[in-house]
Amino acid sequence: MSVLTNKTAFVTQIKQISYVAESYRALRTNIQFSSVNRPIQTILVTSAQSSEGKTTTVTNLAIVYAQENKKVLLIDADMRKPTLHQIFVRPNIQGLSNLLANQIAIQEAVNDTHISNLSIMTSGPIPPNPSELLASIRMQTLIKELRGIYDVILFDSPPALQVTDTQLLAAQCDGVLLVVKSGKVKRDHVKKTISSLEYVKARILGVVLNNKRKKTKDSLYAQ
Repeated sequence: MSVLTNKTAFVTQIKQISYVAESYRALRTNIQFSSVNRPIQTILVTSAQSSEGKTTTVTNLAIVYAQENKKVLLIDADMRKPTLHQIFVRPNIQGLSNLLANQIAIQEAVNDTHISNLSIMTSGPIPPNPSELLASIRMQTLIKELRGIYDVILFDSPPALQVTDTQLLAAQCDGVLLVVKSGKVKRDHVKKTISSLEYVKARILGVVLNNKRKKTKDSLYAQ
């Protein structure tokens, strides 16, 4: 079981009155006010490299949206190294990959969670062609269908510099959040990631600086 199944993944639920939880609520507010004329409904969260905290970030962001009484769907779009099923302790027998292959219906791919208003869609079995599935007409249709069901849809994607999956999906979302782990990723890698997203005309909402420690005991993240 992933270490993210403990306090880190669900910090905004376990410690709702904390610096960390407030940081995620501030992030949610910043996203909501980032566009007045065009509401942000579909959000992709990625990073330049692995182990920068993108899954922790997208999970807690989903929780704070749900706490605002939004109907939220969190999708594991990393069909190469999926982790959301481990975090939420759900089977990964069927999910996004099956849905994109027209093997199951939406309701069969969605799982309720222990958090009110929050549902998840696991990645499903790892397919031989993740990029092709994400770039398919079926993916475009799926996003359109989900927009009519959920208030907020968040995608956990693979690291942007490792595969093309992220760029393909980012181009279909309303906005992208880039998670950067302080002291881990090189500046050039961040610049290269931003350039790759801009190349597909993805809308970058901002950067979340992760693991930036402050003097207060409660500080784990800052954006």
